[in-house]
Amino acid sequence: MNRQQFNKFCQSLPQTTHVVQWGDCDVWKIGEKVFAIGGWNDTGKSDPVLAVTFKVSDMAFEILSERPGCRPAPYLASRGLKWIQHYDKRGLSDAELKGCIERSYTMIARALSKKKQMQLGLNLVEEKESL
Repeated sequence: MNRQQFNKFCQSLPQTTHVVQWGDCDVWKIGEKVFAIGGWNDTGKSDPVLAVTFKVSDMAFEILSERPGCRPAPYLASRGLKWIQHYDKRGLSDAELKGCIERSYTMIARALSKKKQMQLGLNLVEEKESL
């Protein structure tokens, strides 16, 4: 997934907002809360890879932390938060990455107050946790 595809996908999710901050990162939010961050992973190679950071469940954090191309998100995970960064092409496929971003969006949206959810017109259906 490249930066344009990442932004287009995040924009397609209901009621999202976008800001550029933290050293030219694309930061996507729902109800003023971050659910995904996209920025360049400077690997020293000629074509930098888009690093995408997203919130995960406890179980997904354990599994994805061990997966090649994924790691606990710098800064966020060091503060005890369950966020993963996909930083290398060996990591997740585009479809898997989209699924992770969508689950992050849903987790953040569900954590919003009921009042905020109603203001945003969100209709969140309970679903079973998956990776």
